[in-house]
Amino acid sequence: MSVLRVGNASGFYGDRFDAMREMLTGGPLDVLTGDYLAELTMLILGRDRLKDPGAGYARTFLRQLEECLGLARERGVRIVTNAGGLNPAGLADAVRALADRLGIPVRVAHVEGDDLTAAHPGALAAHAYLGGFGIAECLRAGADVVVTGRVTDAALVTGPAAAHFGWGPTEYDRLAGAVVAGHVLECGAQATGGNYSFFQDGDVRRPGFPLAELHADGTSVVTKHDGTGGFVDVGTVTAQLLYETHGARYAGPDVTARLDTVRLSQDGPDRVRVEGVRGEAPPPTLKVGLNRLGGFRNEVAFVLTGLDVEAKAALVRAQLEPVLDRVADVRWDLARTDRPDAATEETASALLRLVVRDADQQVVGRALSGAAVELALAGYPGFHVLAPPGKGAPYGVFDALHVPRSTVAHVAVRHDGRRVPVPVPDVQDTAVLRAVPEPPLPRPLPPGPVRRAPLGLVAGARSGDKGGDANVGVWARTDDAWRWLAHELTADRFRELIPEARDLPVVRHPLPNLRALNFVVEGILGEGVAAQARFDPQAKALGEWLRARHLDIPEALL
Repeated sequence: MSVLRVGNASGFYGDRFDAMREMLTGGPLDVLTGDYLAELTMLILGRDRLKDPGAGYARTFLRQLEECLGLARERGVRIVTNAGGLNPAGLADAVRALADRLGIPVRVAHVEGDDLTAAHPGALAAHAYLGGFGIAECLRAGADVVVTGRVTDAALVTGPAAAHFGWGPTEYDRLAGAVVAGHVLECGAQATGGNYSFFQDGDVRRPGFPLAELHADGTSVVTKHDGTGGFVDVGTVTAQLLYETHGARYAGPDVTARLDTVRLSQDGPDRVRVEGVRGEAPPPTLKVGLNRLGGFRNEVAFVLTGLDVEAKAALVRAQLEPVLDRVADVRWDLARTDRPDAATEETASALLRLVVRDADQQVVGRALSGAAVELALAGYPGFHVLAPPGKGAPYGVFDALHVPRSTVAHVAVRHDGRRVPVPVPDVQDTAVLRAVPEPPLPRPLPPGPVRRAPLGLVAGARSGDKGGDANVGVWARTDDAWRWLAHELTADRFRELIPEARDLPVVRHPLPNLRALNFVVEGILGEGVAAQARFDPQAKALGEWLRARHLDIPEALL
C-alpha cells in the first residue's frame, strides 16, 4: 500500500500557533496530528473545568482550525488530535459548530473512555492512557477530524497507521515502528533541531515541524517540509527518541516497543530512516495519570549583592524563621551566581530562593509576604527581591497508577453517532513488563592521554520529566566516543556529576544501537512538575547541566 505521510503541528498546549497552516501549505500530507496534552496541562484543564463544566479542552486548537479547516478539507488532510483533553465530546461538538458556521462539510468523530475521575475521589482529573485503535475505528468509518482525550502521544500516529494499512492488534513489529515514529513526532520541533545539544549544526532560529513517511512494514522516514527551518539528522532523531523514556522496553497500550532494536540512518538531507523496530505484547494494565490539588505555594527570591553572601543569607533565614515555623514545607536554595570583583551589579549578585507550601493559603500567603516585605528597611545591606511575593497560589500533585484494561471502556464515537467499543486484548495477548537483560558493551578504548573537559564536547543529552522522576538520555556521536562513554558514565559516576541525585535511585539503561545511555533518576522532581519542587521542575535542562560537568576525556576524542 502507499506511503502514509503523517505530520505534527503541536507539541504542547501553547506551541506555535501558525504551525497548522505551515504544515498544511508546506507540502503533501495525509494526516496532521496535534499533541496538546501533558501532565501539567491536564491539571490546568481540570481547573478550567471547575469554573466551567463545558470547558476542559484546548481552545487554541479551535482557533487554529477556524483558519485551517478549509485548507485541510481542500487538500484531503485528515486531522487527529488529543486537544479534547478532559472533554473530547465537547470539543467535537465545538468543531461541528465551527464547520457549520464556516460552511465546510466535515465528519467529526471522537474517542472517549479515558476519564476515570469518578472512580478516584479527591482527584481533579484521573485519566487512563488509551491506545490508537479507537482513532483507527473513527478513521475507517470516514471521519475527517478525530478528537481524543488522554491517549498516549504515539497513539496519534499508531491510530492513523493501523487504519491506513489495516494492521491488527497483534501486528506488534509494525505497531512498534509506528510508536517509535509517533514518539519522534510528538514534541514537534524537538525532532528538527529544537532544544538540541548541537543546535549550532544548523539554522534553528525557526525550526519547521516534523513529518514521518510510514510504510506498511512499520518502517518510516522522519523528515520535514522543504524550505522550512531547522534540520533532521540522526542526532536530532536520537535525542527525541531518548526524551521522557525509561528502559529498553517502551510500553504502551497498543504494543511494547523495543527501543534497543531501533536502527537509524541518514537517508539524504533532512531525512532519517527508522527501521528494525521490534514489538512485543502490551502490558495487561493501563497507566492512569491522577492530578489533584496539593495545597498552596508561594515563593520569593532575595537578591544578595557583593560581600558576605553567606552571612546575608543566614540573616534572612533567621529573620523569617518565626513566620516559617507554621509552614508545612519550607525550602531554601542559595544560587551563587555572583562573581568576585564583578563589572556589573547583576553579576555581583547571588539569589536566595524561598519556596513554601502548605494546605492553608493564609499561612503561605499574606503572612509570608508581609514578613518578607517588612524586611525592606530592616534586613541585610542592599536588600531587594526579584518580585514581591504573592498571596499564595494552588499547586498540583501528579501520581501514576495502573489499572486492569477491563476496567476502562475505550469507545470510538463515530461521526454518525454510533458508539463502537474497542476490544480489550485477551490475556494471552499481553505481557507483564520486565527489564531486558544488560546488553553487551563495546570494547573499551585503549589507554591513552586524557584531558579534563566538559562531557558535552563528545556527547549530547536530552532530559525530561515523568511524574516525580526525570530521565537523562546521553548519546555519543561516534563509535569511539561510544566505546568510552559506555564504560565511563556509570550510574555511580552520574551521581558524582549530578549531586542532586547522590541519595536517589539512578537506573542506567544502555541502548547500543543508538550509542546511548538512558538514566532514570527516581524522585528528583518530588510530586511532579505542578508541585514545582526544584529550580527546573520539568528537568528540561538536567541533561545540559550534565554535559557541562568535567571528566577526564581521552584526548583522541577531543
